[in-house]
Amino acid sequence: MERILVAMSGGVDSSVAALLLKQQGHAIVGAYMKNWINEDNVIGHCPWMQDIEDARAVAEQIGIEFRVVNLMADYRRLVVDYLLDGYRRGLTPNPDVMCNREMKFGVFAKYAQAEGFAAVATGHHARRVEVERADLSALSQANALGSTRSTFALLEGLDKNKDQSYFLALLSQTQLAAARFPIGHLKKPELRELAADARLPNAAKKDSQGICFIGEVKMADFLKTYVPDHPGPIVRATDGKILGEHCGLHYYTIGQRRGIRIPSNTDDQAYVVTGKRAADHALLVAFDGPDAPGLWTNECRVHSVSFIGEPVTEPRRLECKVRYRDPRVFIEFSPVGRVVPGGPLSAAVKFEQPQRALAAGQILALYDGEKLLGGAVFA
Repeated sequence: MERILVAMSGGVDSSVAALLLKQQGHAIVGAYMKNWINEDNVIGHCPWMQDIEDARAVAEQIGIEFRVVNLMADYRRLVVDYLLDGYRRGLTPNPDVMCNREMKFGVFAKYAQAEGFAAVATGHHARRVEVERADLSALSQANALGSTRSTFALLEGLDKNKDQSYFLALLSQTQLAAARFPIGHLKKPELRELAADARLPNAAKKDSQGICFIGEVKMADFLKTYVPDHPGPIVRATDGKILGEHCGLHYYTIGQRRGIRIPSNTDDQAYVVTGKRAADHALLVAFDGPDAPGLWTNECRVHSVSFIGEPVTEPRRLECKVRYRDPRVFIEFSPVGRVVPGGPLSAAVKFEQPQRALAAGQILALYDGEKLLGGAVFA
C-alpha cells in the first residue's frame, strides 16, 4: 500500500479517485490546489471557494485528511504567464496541458515528495500501466517520487467520451511513474453511481468546463484584463480586401466563425478566421469551406517534441489528436534536425487526411493505438 496525495478539485472525478484509493487500503490525503482566486476581478464565474468546500465535504465523508495547498505564485509564473505570452505573440496556447505538466505533476508533485508521499493521484480519465522491467535509476536522480525500476505507459481512458489523455501529452516518464489515475477504467455513469452509493455530497455536481483551475471564465474576458487591445484590419484572404477592423489578434484563433463581426454575403456562407499576419496585425478571413486559404492543412511542423517512453527517432506512421475532442488520425511522423535526450526537438508531420484549423501554439498528441506516446507544439 502507498501513501498518496490526491489532487481534489471539488468535482466528482477526483472525489471518486480518492474514494477508490481509500477503499483499496492506501493511506491517502486530499489536497485542493489553490492556484487562482480571481483577485483581479476577471469577469466570469470563478468558484474556488465553493470547490474547496465541496472537496472538504467529500474528504470528511470518506474519512481522510484534507489540505489546501497554496500554489498561486507558481501557477501565475508557469501557467498564466505562459498563456498570456502566447496570446500576445499570436499563438493559441493550451493552459490545461501546461497545468498538468508544470503544476499537478510538477510543483504539486514536488510538494507531495517533500511531504513524504509516494505518489500523486488525480481524477483524469486515463490509464497508467506497467509495460516492462528496466533499470531506471535516473528517475530517482530526476527527483521522482519514491524509487522505481518500472517503465510505464499511458493509455486512453476506458470511457472514450471522457478520455483526457490528450491533456497529459507533455508528461515525462518520471512524472508518469509518480502519477496515479484511479478512475481511468470507469465509464462516467459508473463513476457517478459509485459516488452516489458512497453518498458523496458532489455526486451529481456538473463537470467543470473552465480553464484548468481558474474556473468558468470566458477566455475573451480573461485576455481583456491582461492583454492590451491592438487594433488592426480584417482582410479577406482571397483578394486582400479590407472588410473591417478588429481589437486585437489575441481574441481570435484559426477556424473561429463567431464573433468576427463582419457580414456575410448569403445566409449559407460565413466568414472564418484563416490566419494572422504579424507585420500589420491583420486578421485574415475567408468564406468557410474547402477552398478557404490556410484553413486546411496536409502537413506542418511541430516543436518541443517530448515522449513518455522511448523516443521516435526515425520516420514512422503514427496516430495523433490535433485537439482534445477530435478523433485520432494517421500521420507520417518524421523527426527533423537535432535529436535530444527524450526525443527529437522538432518534427515534420504529414496527415493522411487534411486537417482543419490548426493553430500555432496548440498541442499535438501522439499515439500508437490507444497508447499515448507523447506530444508536441504546432509551429
